[in-house]
Amino acid sequence: MIHGSGARPFEAGDKVLLVDSKSRRYMITLADGGEFHSHNGFVPHSDLLGHREGLALRSTRGATYTAMRPTLEDFVLEMPRGAQVIYPKDLAPICMLADIGPGVRVLESGVGSGALSTTMLRWGAEIVGYELREDFANRARTNVRGFLGEEALSRYRVELRNCYDGIDERDVDRVVLDLPEPWQVVPHARTALRPGGILVAYCPSITQVAQLREALADKAWSAARTLEVLHRGWYVEGAAVRPDHRMVAHTGFLTTARLMG
Repeated sequence: MIHGSGARPFEAGDKVLLVDSKSRRYMITLADGGEFHSHNGFVPHSDLLGHREGLALRSTRGATYTAMRPTLEDFVLEMPRGAQVIYPKDLAPICMLADIGPGVRVLESGVGSGALSTTMLRWGAEIVGYELREDFANRARTNVRGFLGEEALSRYRVELRNCYDGIDERDVDRVVLDLPEPWQVVPHARTALRPGGILVAYCPSITQVAQLREALADKAWSAARTLEVLHRGWYVEGAAVRPDHRMVAHTGFLTTARLMG
């Protein structure tokens, strides 16, 4: 669990990222009497409890690890999941496009494994989530609690609902969608959002985007736009400097529009 100062010692229930000598990463949850096992032996959790991050430790077979608190990016990439998650390269842009901040009221539909929920809650939002599958809803709550702590659940309510059938909430600030047919939600978003509210949708396919943009062509909506985020790393080793041969290119399209009333 990530809360408070990162300078405090590790406690039972904390998430810890173990990084080995080959930069392989393993995320564990500390427990009294627990052990981390790999092909390189095991590390008792008691070796970490009461210590601070940056601790170097050794397994029973001599493998070395450095213990760190996982960042939100680490957590999203390593978190337990039932559905495909939205990756970090898209999470931050979504929060910027939706102008997420403390106290912003969000209707999120298609919560999946909770990666986007966790990110928006971390930015201070208050979320009502609609999710069709109970196992996904439970996984999302567990992941939110696991990274942000119990307090975050006071700002997070997930209902087993189909957003295509309607939205009960009124005067919400944002509607954020990760659904196969987001255009079906546009009429409901128009009644749920306050004037000036923002809709953001994540769509893997450009054909989804085309139908969504058609629905947003209504004069009630303004400033509709679509973008995608490409993530290219660079190899930097002495005088050898070049783009990485591989990059994270297309994952999804981000579409946003603002309700004018």
